[in-house]
Amino acid sequence: MVILGFLNLEYYTVVPTIACSKIELLGQLLHPRQLANSLVCCIMGVIVAWCCAITTGSRYDTLGSMCPQSDGDTSQMCLNEYHLILLLGGAFVGLSHSLLGVIHNMNYVSFNTVQQYKYLCVKGSLTTVVKCSATQALYSVRSFIIVYFFFGYIPKAWICKTLSLQLDNSVHPLDSIAGLFNLSLVYHLWISASFLLSTWHFTLLLFRIYVTEVYNFPVQSSFTEDVQQCLPKVLSEKQPVILKFMALQDLALLSQHSPSRRCEVFSLSQPGGHPHNWNAISGECLSLLTELNQRLVSYHDSVATNGRAKSLSTASERKTSSETSVTSGAEDPMSPRPTLLLKTPVSVFARTVTGTPKSPLTAPFTPDLDSPFTSPTLRRLTTPAEQCSPWSGTLQSPHVMRRGVKLWSTPTDPQVNGSPSSSPTSVPSPKLQPSKPSLLSQFLLNRREQVKGFLAKRVLIMYLFNKLPEASSQALFADSQAHIWALEGLSCLVQASFSEDQFGVVQTTLPSILSCMLTLQEAVDRHFKLPHASSKPVRSSSSMEDSTHKTLRFALRATLKTAIYRITTTFRDHLKVRPCR
Repeated sequence: MVILGFLNLEYYTVVPTIACSKIELLGQLLHPRQLANSLVCCIMGVIVAWCCAITTGSRYDTLGSMCPQSDGDTSQMCLNEYHLILLLGGAFVGLSHSLLGVIHNMNYVSFNTVQQYKYLCVKGSLTTVVKCSATQALYSVRSFIIVYFFFGYIPKAWICKTLSLQLDNSVHPLDSIAGLFNLSLVYHLWISASFLLSTWHFTLLLFRIYVTEVYNFPVQSSFTEDVQQCLPKVLSEKQPVILKFMALQDLALLSQHSPSRRCEVFSLSQPGGHPHNWNAISGECLSLLTELNQRLVSYHDSVATNGRAKSLSTASERKTSSETSVTSGAEDPMSPRPTLLLKTPVSVFARTVTGTPKSPLTAPFTPDLDSPFTSPTLRRLTTPAEQCSPWSGTLQSPHVMRRGVKLWSTPTDPQVNGSPSSSPTSVPSPKLQPSKPSLLSQFLLNRREQVKGFLAKRVLIMYLFNKLPEASSQALFADSQAHIWALEGLSCLVQASFSEDQFGVVQTTLPSILSCMLTLQEAVDRHFKLPHASSKPVRSSSSMEDSTHKTLRFALRATLKTAIYRITTTFRDHLKVRPCR
Protein backbone atom coordinates (compact mmCIF):
# COMPACT_ATOMS: atom_id res chain seq x y z
CA MET A 1 0.00 0.00 0.00
CA VAL A 2 2.97 2.31 0.50
CA ILE A 3 4.00 1.85 -3.15
CA LEU A 4 0.42 2.40 -4.26
CA GLY A 5 0.20 5.58 -2.20
CA PHE A 6 3.42 6.83 -3.79
CA LEU A 7 2.06 6.12 -7.29
CA ASN A 8 -1.19 7.93 -6.50
CA LEU A 9 0.74 10.91 -5.18
CA GLU A 10 2.91 10.97 -8.30
CA TYR A 11 0.22 10.56 -10.97
CA TYR A 12 -2.90 12.23 -9.53
CA THR A 13 -4.39 15.35 -11.11
CA VAL A 14 -7.33 17.68 -10.51
CA VAL A 15 -7.56 18.59 -14.23
CA PRO A 16 -8.15 15.41 -16.26
CA THR A 17 -6.29 14.76 -19.50
CA ILE A 18 -8.95 14.07 -22.13
CA ALA A 19 -7.91 12.57 -25.45
CA CYS A 20 -9.82 14.12 -28.36
CA SER A 21 -8.96 11.27 -30.77
CA LYS A 22 -7.86 7.65 -30.74
CA ILE A 23 -4.33 8.55 -31.73
CA GLU A 24 -4.03 10.90 -28.73
CA LEU A 25 -5.24 8.13 -26.44
CA LEU A 26 -2.70 5.76 -27.97
CA GLY A 27 0.01 8.34 -27.39
CA GLN A 28 -0.97 8.56 -23.72
CA LEU A 29 -0.82 4.78 -23.35
CA LEU A 30 2.64 4.59 -24.95
CA HIS A 31 4.10 7.51 -23.04
CA PRO A 32 7.35 6.55 -21.24
CA ARG A 33 5.93 7.74 -17.93
CA GLN A 34 2.88 5.53 -18.40
CA LEU A 35 5.02 2.57 -19.48
CA ALA A 36 6.99 2.86 -16.25
CA ASN A 37 3.74 2.92 -14.28
CA SER A 38 2.50 -0.19 -16.12
CA LEU A 39 5.75 -2.01 -15.36
CA VAL A 40 5.49 -1.24 -11.65
CA CYS A 41 1.85 -2.39 -11.61
CA CYS A 42 2.82 -5.67 -13.31
CA ILE A 43 5.56 -6.31 -10.75
CA MET A 44 3.19 -5.61 -7.86
CA GLY A 45 0.59 -7.90 -9.43
CA VAL A 46 3.13 -10.73 -9.65
CA ILE A 47 4.16 -10.21 -6.00
CA VAL A 48 0.55 -10.28 -4.75
CA ALA A 49 -0.22 -13.34 -6.90
CA TRP A 50 2.85 -15.12 -5.50
CA CYS A 51 1.68 -14.37 -1.95
CA CYS A 52 -1.77 -15.77 -2.82
CA ALA A 53 -0.17 -18.90 -4.31
CA ILE A 54 1.96 -19.48 -1.21
CA THR A 55 -1.09 -18.96 1.02
CA THR A 56 -3.22 -21.37 -1.01
CA GLY A 57 -0.53 -24.08 -1.03
CA SER A 58 -1.23 -27.50 -2.54
CA ARG A 59 -0.51 -27.51 -6.29
CA TYR A 60 0.01 -23.71 -6.38
CA ASP A 61 2.93 -23.81 -3.92
CA THR A 62 6.08 -23.77 -6.06
CA LEU A 63 7.04 -23.13 -9.65
CA GLY A 64 8.89 -26.46 -10.03
CA SER A 65 7.88 -29.91 -8.82
CA MET A 66 9.11 -33.47 -9.07
CA CYS A 67 8.29 -35.15 -12.35
CA PRO A 68 6.07 -38.26 -11.96
CA GLN A 69 8.34 -40.27 -14.30
CA SER A 70 11.52 -39.40 -12.38
CA ASP A 71 11.18 -42.30 -9.86
CA GLY A 72 12.83 -40.28 -7.11
CA ASP A 73 15.43 -38.62 -9.33
CA THR A 74 15.65 -35.10 -7.95
CA SER A 75 17.56 -33.85 -10.96
CA GLN A 76 14.42 -33.98 -13.13
CA MET A 77 12.11 -31.10 -12.25
CA CYS A 78 8.90 -30.30 -14.11
CA LEU A 79 7.13 -26.98 -14.53
CA ASN A 80 4.19 -26.38 -12.21
CA GLU A 81 1.89 -24.65 -14.67
CA TYR A 82 -0.69 -23.83 -11.99
CA HIS A 83 1.81 -21.66 -10.16
CA LEU A 84 2.92 -20.05 -13.43
CA ILE A 85 -0.60 -19.20 -14.57
CA LEU A 86 -1.34 -17.59 -11.20
CA LEU A 87 1.75 -15.36 -11.51
CA LEU A 88 0.94 -14.43 -15.09
CA GLY A 89 -2.63 -13.70 -14.05
CA GLY A 90 -1.40 -11.20 -11.46
CA ALA A 91 0.83 -9.49 -14.04
CA PHE A 92 -2.07 -9.29 -16.52
CA VAL A 93 -4.40 -7.79 -13.91
CA GLY A 94 -1.77 -5.17 -13.01
CA LEU A 95 -1.25 -4.26 -16.66
CA SER A 96 -4.99 -4.02 -17.40
CA HIS A 97 -5.55 -1.91 -14.29
CA SER A 98 -2.81 0.53 -15.37
CA LEU A 99 -4.19 0.84 -18.92
CA LEU A 100 -7.78 1.23 -17.74
CA GLY A 101 -6.59 3.93 -15.36
CA VAL A 102 -5.43 6.00 -18.35
CA ILE A 103 -8.54 5.31 -20.43
CA HIS A 104 -10.99 6.11 -17.62
CA ASN A 105 -8.90 8.86 -15.92
CA MET A 106 -8.59 6.96 -12.66
CA ASN A 107 -5.91 9.42 -11.50
CA TYR A 108 -8.46 12.26 -11.64
CA VAL A 109 -9.41 13.60 -8.22
CA SER A 110 -12.68 15.51 -7.92
CA PHE A 111 -14.00 17.50 -4.98
CA ASN A 112 -17.28 16.42 -3.43
CA THR A 113 -20.11 18.92 -3.38
CA VAL A 114 -21.39 17.70 0.01
CA GLN A 115 -18.68 17.54 2.65
CA GLN A 116 -18.72 14.56 5.05
CA TYR A 117 -16.52 13.11 7.73
CA LYS A 118 -13.81 10.76 6.51
CA TYR A 119 -15.27 7.77 8.38
CA LEU A 120 -18.67 8.25 6.75
CA CYS A 121 -17.08 8.58 3.30
CA VAL A 122 -15.14 5.33 3.74
CA LYS A 123 -18.14 3.50 5.16
CA GLY A 124 -20.40 4.63 2.33
CA SER A 125 -17.93 3.69 -0.41
CA LEU A 126 -16.72 0.35 0.99
CA THR A 127 -19.48 -1.66 -0.66
CA THR A 128 -18.83 0.05 -3.98
CA VAL A 129 -15.12 -0.77 -3.78
CA VAL A 130 -15.75 -4.47 -3.16
CA LYS A 131 -18.38 -4.71 -5.88
CA CYS A 132 -16.26 -2.87 -8.42
CA SER A 133 -13.18 -4.94 -7.63
CA ALA A 134 -15.03 -8.24 -8.00
CA THR A 135 -16.61 -7.18 -11.30
CA GLN A 136 -13.37 -5.86 -12.80
CA ALA A 137 -11.52 -9.00 -11.64
CA LEU A 138 -14.08 -11.20 -13.40
CA TYR A 139 -13.61 -9.35 -16.71
CA SER A 140 -9.82 -9.40 -16.29
CA VAL A 141 -9.79 -13.16 -15.69
CA ARG A 142 -11.96 -13.72 -18.75
CA SER A 143 -9.60 -11.71 -20.93
CA PHE A 144 -6.55 -13.39 -19.43
CA ILE A 145 -7.91 -16.88 -20.15
CA ILE A 146 -8.45 -15.94 -23.80
CA VAL A 147 -4.95 -14.47 -24.11
CA TYR A 148 -3.35 -17.46 -22.35
CA PHE A 149 -5.20 -19.89 -24.64
CA PHE A 150 -3.55 -18.39 -27.73
CA PHE A 151 -0.16 -17.24 -26.39
CA GLY A 152 0.39 -19.35 -23.25
CA TYR A 153 3.04 -21.52 -24.91
CA ILE A 154 5.43 -18.52 -25.17
CA PRO A 155 6.02 -17.92 -21.41
CA LYS A 156 5.97 -21.68 -20.77
CA ALA A 157 8.76 -22.35 -23.26
CA TRP A 158 10.80 -19.39 -22.01
CA ILE A 159 10.52 -20.42 -18.34
CA CYS A 160 11.39 -24.05 -19.12
CA LYS A 161 14.43 -23.01 -21.15
CA THR A 162 15.63 -20.47 -18.58
CA LEU A 163 15.19 -22.62 -15.46
CA SER A 164 15.93 -26.00 -17.13
CA LEU A 165 12.50 -27.39 -16.36
CA GLN A 166 10.52 -30.01 -18.23
CA LEU A 167 6.86 -30.18 -19.14
CA ASP A 168 4.67 -32.70 -17.36
CA ASN A 169 2.96 -34.71 -20.08
CA SER A 170 0.84 -36.65 -17.62
CA VAL A 171 -1.57 -33.74 -17.09
CA HIS A 172 -3.50 -31.63 -19.56
CA PRO A 173 -1.75 -28.38 -20.50
CA LEU A 174 -3.56 -25.32 -19.20
CA ASP A 175 -3.42 -23.53 -22.56
CA SER A 176 -6.04 -25.94 -23.88
CA ILE A 177 -9.82 -25.99 -23.64
CA ALA A 178 -9.84 -28.89 -21.18
CA GLY A 179 -7.22 -27.24 -18.98
CA LEU A 180 -8.81 -23.76 -18.86
CA PHE A 181 -12.27 -25.09 -18.03
CA ASN A 182 -11.02 -26.04 -14.57
CA LEU A 183 -13.46 -24.27 -12.23
CA SER A 184 -11.06 -24.49 -9.29
CA LEU A 185 -8.34 -22.71 -11.30
CA VAL A 186 -10.73 -20.01 -12.50
CA TYR A 187 -11.97 -19.49 -8.94
CA HIS A 188 -8.43 -19.04 -7.55
CA LEU A 189 -7.57 -16.64 -10.37
CA TRP A 190 -10.68 -14.58 -9.63
CA ILE A 191 -10.04 -14.54 -5.85
CA SER A 192 -6.43 -13.38 -6.23
CA ALA A 193 -7.41 -10.72 -8.80
CA SER A 194 -10.25 -9.47 -6.57
CA PHE A 195 -7.90 -9.18 -3.59
CA LEU A 196 -5.34 -7.28 -5.66
CA LEU A 197 -7.88 -4.85 -7.14
CA SER A 198 -9.70 -4.27 -3.86
CA THR A 199 -6.39 -3.30 -2.25
CA TRP A 200 -5.64 -0.82 -5.03
CA HIS A 201 -9.15 0.62 -5.12
CA PHE A 202 -9.30 1.04 -1.35
CA THR A 203 -5.95 2.86 -1.40
CA LEU A 204 -7.24 5.12 -4.16
CA LEU A 205 -10.40 5.83 -2.18
CA LEU A 206 -8.45 6.85 0.92
CA PHE A 207 -6.16 9.04 -1.17
CA ARG A 208 -9.11 10.87 -2.77
CA ILE A 209 -10.78 11.46 0.58
CA TYR A 210 -7.69 12.89 2.25
CA VAL A 211 -6.56 15.03 -0.70
CA THR A 212 -9.95 16.70 -1.16
CA GLU A 213 -10.40 17.48 2.52
CA VAL A 214 -11.51 21.08 3.13
CA TYR A 215 -8.81 23.44 4.37
CA ASN A 216 -9.55 26.89 5.80
CA PHE A 217 -7.09 29.54 4.66
CA PRO A 218 -6.82 32.68 6.82
CA VAL A 219 -8.06 35.76 5.00
CA GLN A 220 -5.53 38.07 6.63
CA SER A 221 -2.83 37.73 9.24
CA SER A 222 -1.15 40.12 11.66
CA PHE A 223 2.21 38.32 11.34
CA THR A 224 4.45 38.84 8.34
CA GLU A 225 5.62 35.22 8.15
CA ASP A 226 2.00 33.99 7.76
CA VAL A 227 1.05 36.35 4.93
CA GLN A 228 1.99 33.82 2.23
CA GLN A 229 -0.55 31.37 3.67
CA CYS A 230 -3.47 33.79 3.45
CA LEU A 231 -6.25 33.28 0.93
CA PRO A 232 -5.61 36.38 -1.24
CA LYS A 233 -1.90 35.51 -1.58
CA VAL A 234 -2.60 31.87 -2.46
CA LEU A 235 -5.12 32.89 -5.11
CA SER A 236 -3.10 35.68 -6.72
CA GLU A 237 0.37 34.10 -6.74
CA LYS A 238 1.67 31.09 -8.66
CA GLN A 239 0.89 27.97 -6.67
CA PRO A 240 0.37 24.24 -7.37
CA VAL A 241 -2.95 23.44 -9.03
CA ILE A 242 -4.26 21.45 -6.08
CA LEU A 243 -3.55 24.39 -3.77
CA LYS A 244 -5.40 26.77 -6.11
CA PHE A 245 -8.40 24.45 -6.16
CA MET A 246 -8.46 24.17 -2.37
CA ALA A 247 -8.26 27.97 -2.06
CA LEU A 248 -11.15 28.46 -4.50
CA GLN A 249 -13.17 25.84 -2.64
CA ASP A 250 -12.53 27.66 0.63
CA LEU A 251 -13.56 30.93 -1.05
CA ALA A 252 -16.87 29.42 -2.17
CA LEU A 253 -17.57 28.05 1.30
CA LEU A 254 -16.67 31.21 3.22
CA SER A 255 -18.79 33.35 0.89
CA GLN A 256 -21.85 31.29 1.80
CA HIS A 257 -21.39 30.17 5.41
CA SER A 258 -18.92 32.46 7.21
CA PRO A 259 -20.04 36.06 7.93
CA SER A 260 -16.99 36.80 10.08
CA ARG A 261 -14.55 35.85 7.32
CA ARG A 262 -16.60 37.80 4.78
CA CYS A 263 -16.10 40.91 6.89
CA GLU A 264 -12.35 40.35 6.61
CA VAL A 265 -12.67 40.24 2.84
CA PHE A 266 -14.54 43.58 2.84
CA SER A 267 -12.14 45.21 5.31
CA LEU A 268 -9.64 47.97 4.50
CA SER A 269 -5.91 47.86 5.09
CA GLN A 270 -4.43 49.77 8.00
CA PRO A 271 -2.80 52.18 7.43
CA GLY A 272 -3.83 53.32 3.96
CA GLY A 273 -7.45 52.23 3.81
CA HIS A 274 -7.17 50.13 0.64
CA PRO A 275 -9.30 47.00 -0.05
CA HIS A 276 -6.34 44.75 -0.84
CA ASN A 277 -8.15 41.53 0.13
CA TRP A 278 -11.15 42.20 -2.10
CA ASN A 279 -9.00 43.43 -5.01
CA ALA A 280 -6.83 40.31 -4.95
CA ILE A 281 -9.76 37.88 -4.67
CA SER A 282 -12.00 39.57 -7.23
CA GLY A 283 -9.12 40.14 -9.64
CA GLU A 284 -8.13 36.47 -9.64
CA CYS A 285 -11.73 35.31 -10.11
CA LEU A 286 -12.31 37.75 -12.97
CA SER A 287 -9.08 36.67 -14.67
CA LEU A 288 -10.22 33.03 -14.50
CA LEU A 289 -13.60 33.88 -16.05
CA THR A 290 -11.99 36.08 -18.73
CA GLU A 291 -9.56 33.31 -19.65
CA LEU A 292 -12.43 30.85 -20.07
CA ASN A 293 -14.34 33.35 -22.20
CA GLN A 294 -11.33 33.86 -24.49
CA ARG A 295 -10.88 30.11 -24.76
CA LEU A 296 -14.50 29.65 -25.81
CA VAL A 297 -14.32 32.47 -28.37
CA SER A 298 -11.16 30.99 -29.91
CA TYR A 299 -12.79 27.56 -30.07
CA HIS A 300 -15.88 28.99 -31.76
CA ASP A 301 -13.72 30.80 -34.33
CA SER A 302 -11.82 27.61 -35.14
CA VAL A 303 -15.06 25.64 -35.45
CA ALA A 304 -16.59 28.32 -37.68
CA THR A 305 -13.62 28.15 -40.06
CA ASN A 306 -13.31 24.34 -39.74
CA GLY A 307 -9.81 24.72 -38.33
CA ARG A 308 -8.53 26.71 -41.35
CA ALA A 309 -7.27 30.26 -41.50
CA LYS A 310 -9.89 32.87 -42.19
CA SER A 311 -10.21 34.03 -45.81
CA LEU A 312 -9.07 37.43 -47.04
CA SER A 313 -12.58 38.71 -47.60
CA THR A 314 -13.71 37.73 -44.11
CA ALA A 315 -10.72 39.36 -42.48
CA SER A 316 -11.04 42.50 -44.57
CA GLU A 317 -14.76 42.83 -43.91
CA ARG A 318 -14.25 42.33 -40.19
CA LYS A 319 -11.40 44.81 -40.09
CA THR A 320 -13.32 47.38 -42.13
CA SER A 321 -16.38 47.04 -39.91
CA SER A 322 -14.36 47.46 -36.72
CA GLU A 323 -12.44 50.45 -38.08
CA THR A 324 -15.69 52.04 -39.26
CA SER A 325 -17.17 51.72 -35.76
CA VAL A 326 -14.05 53.14 -34.09
CA THR A 327 -13.74 56.06 -36.51
CA SER A 328 -17.43 56.90 -36.40
CA GLY A 329 -17.35 56.89 -32.61
CA ALA A 330 -14.35 59.22 -32.56
CA GLU A 331 -15.52 61.72 -35.22
CA ASP A 332 -19.28 61.80 -34.89
CA PRO A 333 -20.67 60.48 -31.60
CA MET A 334 -24.26 61.17 -32.71
CA SER A 335 -24.04 59.11 -35.90
CA PRO A 336 -25.98 55.81 -35.82
CA ARG A 337 -23.96 52.66 -35.29
CA PRO A 338 -24.34 49.69 -37.66
CA THR A 339 -26.56 46.97 -36.28
CA LEU A 340 -24.27 44.17 -37.46
CA LEU A 341 -21.77 44.81 -34.68
CA LEU A 342 -24.35 44.11 -32.01
CA LYS A 343 -24.55 40.46 -33.03
CA THR A 344 -20.82 39.83 -32.70
CA PRO A 345 -18.91 39.59 -29.39
CA VAL A 346 -16.58 42.47 -28.73
CA SER A 347 -13.68 40.11 -27.95
CA VAL A 348 -13.61 38.94 -31.57
CA PHE A 349 -12.48 42.41 -32.64
CA ALA A 350 -10.04 42.96 -29.78
CA ARG A 351 -6.95 42.37 -31.86
CA THR A 352 -8.21 44.48 -34.77
CA VAL A 353 -9.27 47.50 -32.72
CA THR A 354 -6.16 47.62 -30.59
CA GLY A 355 -3.75 46.97 -33.48
CA THR A 356 -1.47 49.87 -34.40
CA PRO A 357 -1.24 51.13 -37.99
CA LYS A 358 2.33 49.91 -38.28
CA SER A 359 1.66 46.47 -36.83
CA PRO A 360 3.38 43.69 -38.75
CA LEU A 361 0.29 41.54 -38.37
CA THR A 362 -1.39 43.43 -41.22
CA ALA A 363 1.24 42.41 -43.76
CA PRO A 364 -0.07 38.87 -44.49
CA PHE A 365 -3.54 40.31 -45.18
CA THR A 366 -2.26 42.56 -48.01
CA PRO A 367 -3.58 41.14 -51.32
CA ASP A 368 -1.26 40.20 -54.16
CA LEU A 369 -2.42 42.51 -56.95
CA ASP A 370 0.04 41.06 -59.46
CA SER A 371 -1.46 37.60 -59.21
CA PRO A 372 -3.48 36.49 -62.28
CA PHE A 373 -6.17 35.15 -59.91
CA THR A 374 -6.93 38.57 -58.43
CA SER A 375 -10.33 39.85 -59.47
CA PRO A 376 -10.72 43.34 -61.06
CA THR A 377 -13.05 44.31 -58.22
CA LEU A 378 -10.36 43.60 -55.62
CA ARG A 379 -7.81 45.59 -57.64
CA ARG A 380 -10.17 48.56 -57.90
CA LEU A 381 -10.91 48.45 -54.17
CA THR A 382 -7.27 48.18 -53.10
CA THR A 383 -5.86 50.74 -55.59
CA PRO A 384 -5.18 54.03 -53.74
CA ALA A 385 -7.39 56.88 -54.96
CA GLU A 386 -5.99 60.19 -56.13
CA GLN A 387 -5.98 63.09 -53.73
CA CYS A 388 -8.25 65.18 -55.96
CA SER A 389 -10.73 62.37 -56.36
CA PRO A 390 -14.08 62.73 -54.58
CA TRP A 391 -13.54 59.22 -53.16
CA SER A 392 -10.28 60.18 -51.45
CA GLY A 393 -10.38 59.43 -47.71
CA THR A 394 -13.53 57.31 -47.76
CA LEU A 395 -13.83 53.70 -46.78
CA GLN A 396 -13.36 52.31 -50.28
CA SER A 397 -10.11 50.61 -49.28
CA PRO A 398 -9.61 48.41 -46.21
CA HIS A 399 -6.16 49.98 -45.71
CA VAL A 400 -7.37 53.56 -45.10
CA MET A 401 -6.60 53.45 -41.40
CA ARG A 402 -3.25 51.79 -42.01
CA ARG A 403 -2.14 54.58 -44.39
CA GLY A 404 -3.22 57.19 -41.88
CA VAL A 405 -5.38 59.26 -44.30
CA LYS A 406 -8.09 61.38 -42.63
CA LEU A 407 -11.64 60.40 -43.38
CA TRP A 408 -13.08 63.92 -43.35
CA SER A 409 -11.33 67.03 -44.72
CA THR A 410 -11.76 70.46 -43.17
CA PRO A 411 -10.90 73.92 -44.49
CA THR A 412 -7.79 73.92 -42.31
CA ASP A 413 -6.37 70.78 -43.93
CA PRO A 414 -3.29 71.43 -46.06
CA GLN A 415 -4.61 69.23 -48.86
CA VAL A 416 -7.71 71.38 -49.34
CA ASN A 417 -5.71 74.61 -49.36
CA GLY A 418 -3.42 73.27 -52.05
CA SER A 419 -0.26 73.33 -49.95
CA PRO A 420 1.72 70.11 -49.49
CA SER A 421 1.28 68.31 -46.24
CA SER A 422 4.07 68.57 -43.69
CA SER A 423 2.75 65.82 -41.44
CA PRO A 424 4.48 62.45 -41.84
CA THR A 425 1.16 60.64 -41.42
CA SER A 426 -0.21 62.07 -44.68
CA VAL A 427 2.55 60.42 -46.74
CA PRO A 428 1.27 57.03 -47.92
CA SER A 429 3.45 54.21 -46.71
CA PRO A 430 4.95 51.87 -49.32
CA LYS A 431 2.73 48.90 -50.03
CA LEU A 432 4.06 45.64 -48.62
CA GLN A 433 4.14 42.99 -51.31
CA PRO A 434 4.37 39.42 -50.01
CA SER A 435 7.05 37.33 -51.64
CA LYS A 436 5.77 34.72 -54.06
CA PRO A 437 6.40 31.11 -53.05
CA SER A 438 9.06 29.32 -54.99
CA LEU A 439 8.44 26.34 -57.23
CA LEU A 440 9.96 23.98 -54.67
CA SER A 441 7.67 25.18 -51.88
CA GLN A 442 4.63 24.93 -54.16
CA PHE A 443 5.65 21.40 -55.12
CA LEU A 444 6.06 20.39 -51.46
CA LEU A 445 2.69 21.89 -50.54
CA ASN A 446 0.97 20.04 -53.38
CA ARG A 447 2.63 16.80 -52.35
CA ARG A 448 1.55 17.29 -48.76
CA GLU A 449 -2.05 17.85 -49.81
CA GLN A 450 -1.91 14.73 -51.97
CA VAL A 451 -0.59 12.66 -49.07
CA LYS A 452 -3.28 14.03 -46.76
CA GLY A 453 -5.96 13.23 -49.32
CA PHE A 454 -4.61 9.71 -49.77
CA LEU A 455 -4.48 9.03 -46.04
CA ALA A 456 -7.97 10.48 -45.57
CA LYS A 457 -9.36 7.65 -47.69
CA ARG A 458 -7.89 4.93 -45.47
CA VAL A 459 -10.38 3.61 -42.92
CA LEU A 460 -7.82 2.87 -40.20
CA ILE A 461 -6.22 6.31 -40.48
CA MET A 462 -9.60 8.04 -40.26
CA TYR A 463 -10.52 5.90 -37.26
CA LEU A 464 -7.36 6.95 -35.43
CA PHE A 465 -7.41 10.64 -36.32
CA ASN A 466 -11.13 11.45 -36.28
CA LYS A 467 -12.27 13.59 -33.36
CA LEU A 468 -14.37 11.89 -30.72
CA PRO A 469 -17.91 13.36 -30.47
CA GLU A 470 -17.89 14.86 -26.97
CA ALA A 471 -14.17 14.84 -26.19
CA SER A 472 -13.48 18.35 -27.52
CA SER A 473 -16.27 19.84 -25.43
CA GLN A 474 -15.15 17.92 -22.32
CA ALA A 475 -11.54 19.00 -22.80
CA LEU A 476 -12.64 22.62 -23.16
CA PHE A 477 -14.30 22.54 -19.72
CA ALA A 478 -11.85 20.15 -18.02
CA ASP A 479 -10.82 22.71 -15.38
CA SER A 480 -14.26 24.30 -14.99
CA GLN A 481 -14.49 23.29 -11.34
CA ALA A 482 -12.27 26.28 -10.56
CA HIS A 483 -14.56 28.57 -12.56
CA ILE A 484 -17.61 27.18 -10.76
CA TRP A 485 -16.11 28.04 -7.38
CA ALA A 486 -15.04 31.47 -8.66
CA LEU A 487 -18.62 32.19 -9.80
CA GLU A 488 -20.09 31.00 -6.52
CA GLY A 489 -17.60 32.95 -4.44
CA LEU A 490 -17.98 36.18 -6.40
CA SER A 491 -21.76 36.11 -6.58
CA CYS A 492 -22.23 35.24 -2.90
CA LEU A 493 -19.77 37.92 -1.82
CA VAL A 494 -21.53 40.51 -3.98
CA GLN A 495 -24.87 39.43 -2.56
CA ALA A 496 -23.57 39.68 1.01
CA SER A 497 -21.99 43.07 0.35
CA PHE A 498 -25.45 44.62 0.00
CA SER A 499 -25.82 44.49 3.79
CA GLU A 500 -22.29 43.71 5.10
CA ASP A 501 -19.99 45.94 3.04
CA GLN A 502 -19.66 49.03 5.23
CA PHE A 503 -17.07 50.78 3.05
CA GLY A 504 -18.56 50.04 -0.40
CA VAL A 505 -15.48 48.26 -1.74
CA VAL A 506 -17.57 45.90 -3.88
CA GLN A 507 -19.47 48.67 -5.64
CA THR A 508 -16.37 49.79 -7.53
CA THR A 509 -15.99 46.41 -9.27
CA LEU A 510 -19.66 45.47 -9.59
CA PRO A 511 -19.95 46.68 -13.23
CA SER A 512 -16.88 44.68 -14.22
CA ILE A 513 -18.20 41.56 -12.50
CA LEU A 514 -21.59 41.76 -14.19
CA SER A 515 -20.05 42.52 -17.58
CA CYS A 516 -17.66 39.56 -17.30
CA MET A 517 -20.46 37.18 -16.30
CA LEU A 518 -22.78 38.33 -19.09
CA THR A 519 -20.03 37.99 -21.70
CA LEU A 520 -19.24 34.50 -20.43
CA GLN A 521 -22.95 33.65 -20.51
CA GLU A 522 -23.09 34.62 -24.18
CA ALA A 523 -20.06 32.47 -25.00
CA VAL A 524 -21.45 29.47 -23.08
CA ASP A 525 -24.82 29.76 -24.83
CA ARG A 526 -23.05 29.80 -28.19
CA HIS A 527 -21.09 26.69 -27.24
CA PHE A 528 -24.19 24.72 -26.28
CA LYS A 529 -25.60 25.32 -29.75
CA LEU A 530 -22.77 23.25 -31.26
CA PRO A 531 -23.32 19.55 -32.04
CA HIS A 532 -22.67 17.09 -29.18
CA ALA A 533 -22.19 19.97 -26.71
CA SER A 534 -25.61 19.62 -25.09
CA SER A 535 -25.80 15.81 -25.13
CA LYS A 536 -25.67 14.11 -21.77
CA PRO A 537 -22.77 11.64 -21.34
CA VAL A 538 -23.48 7.95 -20.89
CA ARG A 539 -23.14 6.63 -17.36
CA SER A 540 -19.95 4.73 -16.80
CA SER A 541 -20.07 1.00 -16.19
CA SER A 542 -17.09 1.22 -13.84
CA SER A 543 -18.24 2.64 -10.54
CA MET A 544 -14.68 3.53 -9.45
CA GLU A 545 -14.29 5.80 -12.46
CA ASP A 546 -14.87 9.42 -11.52
CA SER A 547 -16.93 10.83 -14.39
CA THR A 548 -17.50 14.27 -12.83
CA HIS A 549 -15.44 15.97 -15.54
CA LYS A 550 -17.92 14.82 -18.20
CA THR A 551 -20.71 16.97 -16.75
CA LEU A 552 -18.69 20.03 -15.70
CA ARG A 553 -20.01 22.11 -18.61
CA PHE A 554 -23.60 21.58 -17.47
CA ALA A 555 -22.67 22.48 -13.89
CA LEU A 556 -20.87 25.61 -15.10
CA ARG A 557 -23.86 26.77 -17.13
CA ALA A 558 -26.22 26.28 -14.19
CA THR A 559 -23.83 28.01 -11.77
CA LEU A 560 -23.37 30.94 -14.15
CA LYS A 561 -27.12 31.50 -14.49
CA THR A 562 -27.55 31.21 -10.73
CA ALA A 563 -24.75 33.73 -10.09
CA ILE A 564 -26.25 36.32 -12.46
CA TYR A 565 -29.72 35.79 -11.01
CA ARG A 566 -28.36 36.09 -7.45
CA ILE A 567 -26.75 39.46 -8.15
CA THR A 568 -29.63 40.94 -10.15
CA THR A 569 -32.30 39.93 -7.62
CA THR A 570 -30.25 41.41 -4.77
CA PHE A 571 -29.60 44.83 -6.30
CA ARG A 572 -32.63 45.10 -8.62
CA ASP A 573 -33.22 48.79 -9.42
CA HIS A 574 -29.80 49.82 -8.08
CA LEU A 575 -28.18 48.34 -11.19
CA LYS A 576 -29.58 51.17 -13.30
CA VAL A 577 -27.31 53.61 -11.48
CA ARG A 578 -24.13 51.62 -12.32
CA PRO A 579 -24.32 50.44 -15.93
CA CYS A 580 -22.11 47.57 -17.03
CA ARG A 581 -19.05 48.52 -19.02
